[in-house]
Amino acid sequence: MGILEDKARARLFYRYLSKVYDRINPFVWTEEMRTEAIDMLEIDEDDRVLDVGCGTGFATQGLLEHVDVVHGLDQSVHQLRRAWAKFGKHGPVRFYLGDAERLPFADDSFDVVWSSGSIEYWPDPVATLREFRRVAKPGGQVLVVGPNRPTTPIKRRLADSIMLFYGEDRAQEMFEAAGFTDVRHRLMGPAHSPTIAITTVARVPEGDDPVDAGTAEGTGAEAD
Repeated sequence: MGILEDKARARLFYRYLSKVYDRINPFVWTEEMRTEAIDMLEIDEDDRVLDVGCGTGFATQGLLEHVDVVHGLDQSVHQLRRAWAKFGKHGPVRFYLGDAERLPFADDSFDVVWSSGSIEYWPDPVATLREFRRVAKPGGQVLVVGPNRPTTPIKRRLADSIMLFYGEDRAQEMFEAAGFTDVRHRLMGPAHSPTIAITTVARVPEGDDPVDAGTAEGTGAEAD
C-alpha cells in the first residue's frame, strides 16, 4: 500500500496541495480529458449526479454543463473551501464533507456517480466501489478516473510506493468484484502523456439489492 493510501496522510497532503492545485491540475487533468470522460456517460438534464472526491470542483464544473445540480463530496475541507469560493455554498453544487468509503446518502440516491483523481487514495478500492454501487440506482452509471500504471519496472515500483496505480485488467477485476456490469475502459491523457489516466465506466445491475452493496443509509448532511 502506498504512503498516500492512508486517509490522514491524504488529508495532510491536500492541506498543502490545495494552495496550488488549480495551477498544477491542468498539466495532468485537462478540459479535453474531462469532456472525453463525460462523453462516456449517458447523462440526462434531470439526472441526480454525485461527484466523489470533488476537490476544488474541476470535474464538477464540467458536469454542470449537463445537469442543473451536482452533489460534491470531499474529505479535505481545504479543497472544499476552494470549491466554495468558485460555486458558493448554496449554489448549483451541494457540498458534503465526507468519506468515499462511507457515503452519507441513502441507497439508490443517484443516477450517476463520478469520481476523478480519488481512487488512488482509497485504502480498499473494491469496498469503496461497492459503496458507490449502493448509492447509485439500479441501471445507474459509475465512472472512475484513476492513474494508469507505468510500463517500466522502476516507475511502477516508485508509483506503487506512493499510491494506487492500475491498468485495465486490475480495473476490470475491481469493478466486477464490486458487482458492476457493462464495464468499459479508456486510456486518456494530455498531449505530453496520452495514456496517463484510465477511465472506467460501468452500470449497476437492474434489480440490484443495495443491502448487498455496502453500508447502511447515511444522513445526507451537507458541509457547513
